[in-house]
Amino acid sequence: MRTVSPPLTNWIKLVKLARWKMPQDIRDAIRSADFLSGNRVFFNIGGNKHRLLVVVVYTAGRVYVQWIGTHAEYTKKKF
Repeated sequence: MRTVSPPLTNWIKLVKLARWKMPQDIRDAIRSADFLSGNRVFFNIGGNKHRLLVVVVYTAGRVYVQWIGTHAEYTKKKF
């Protein structure tokens, strides 16, 4: 995970400052975000080398990490 560390740190900083109230707020901040059902969102980390799946609780202003892995691992999983 050494290659994902600085990009993941940048993502964490961005999320800590964010005040996402709806999916469009995420889309406005991070255009590459992919949205799934259940308020789940995928983010590309480290130039799309890694994928990060989170659940966003908009009403509470919380983001919970559900899964993180390489893009190759992501293509093998079903979400």
